Amino acid sequence: MGAGVSSLFFGIGGEAAQEPGAPGLGDLPELCAAEVLLRLDAPEICRLARLNHAFRGAAGADFVWEAKLPENYRHLMGYVEGGGDEGRRRRRRAGKKEIYARLSRPVPFDGGTKEFWLEKSKGRVCMALSSKALVITGIDDRRYWTHMPTAESRFQSVAYLQQIWWFEVVGELDFCFPVGTYSLYFRIHLGKFYKRFGRRVCSSEHVHGWDKKPVRFQLATSDGQHALSQCYLDEPGSWVLYHAGDFVVSKPDQALKLKFSMAQIDCTHTKGGLCVDSVLVYPKGFQQEKVITAKSSEMRL
Repeated sequence: MGAGVSSLFFGIGGEAAQEPGAPGLGDLPELCAAEVLLRLDAPEICRLARLNHAFRGAAGADFVWEAKLPENYRHLMGYVEGGGDEGRRRRRRAGKKEIYARLSRPVPFDGGTKEFWLEKSKGRVCMALSSKALVITGIDDRRYWTHMPTAESRFQSVAYLQQIWWFEVVGELDFCFPVGTYSLYFRIHLGKFYKRFGRRVCSSEHVHGWDKKPVRFQLATSDGQHALSQCYLDEPGSWVLYHAGDFVVSKPDQALKLKFSMAQIDCTHTKGGLCVDSVLVYPKGFQQEKVITAKSSEMRL
């Protein structure tokens, strides 16, 4: 879509294409400009807003941006402003473009251990849960786990496993997602990483046990959806999104409860050298890092 917009409205060097003396895009009625913008993604709208006064005016129209917002955006804004009458008054005063811009930035909740945001292109909801929002077996025993500060996490901290017999990470989420299909991932790193002389270094010295038995991933929802899969962890040195399963939301005004886990509880051997950063929920098909899809043992929606 972006290439088509560029060729239609811009000439060489990004200047508006117009023959001398001919009617230009500056003569386009603002309502017509708005009809064009309704068919574009948010970044393209912002680009065309710089073209002339007609597109600039249309790009601020509430009905243009309301069409880009998820259907439950009012509920989502409740996490930004908080409850009460004052919060509701602020939400009523905010324009739809302002609301879109605010929801495109991370919105923390549950004490900052979780956050959601709209991906800027399509306005779809994404979510992240930090390792501190998860129930991790043995997390309070420093013989097994430590919290490691790092700029490589959006939460500035990850849980590092030194060694353990029983590995299990469990999480729950209760949230009103917009209608759509979503994928849930665990963001995992094999090996301990750090900076040395300004360069990233990764040590795999304590990585062990993940090649003996696969890790099992499970996902269940309050409306009866289930996913079960498993795979070996064998990608040291980089962050990987391990796909736990998909779920479908059909009622945007009704909270959906999720329960998910990853576990390797064969106590015949220890395992260690693993970082748990977060759990991510993305619209299906949207991803920003390397993804590994576990082999499904059973899945039904």
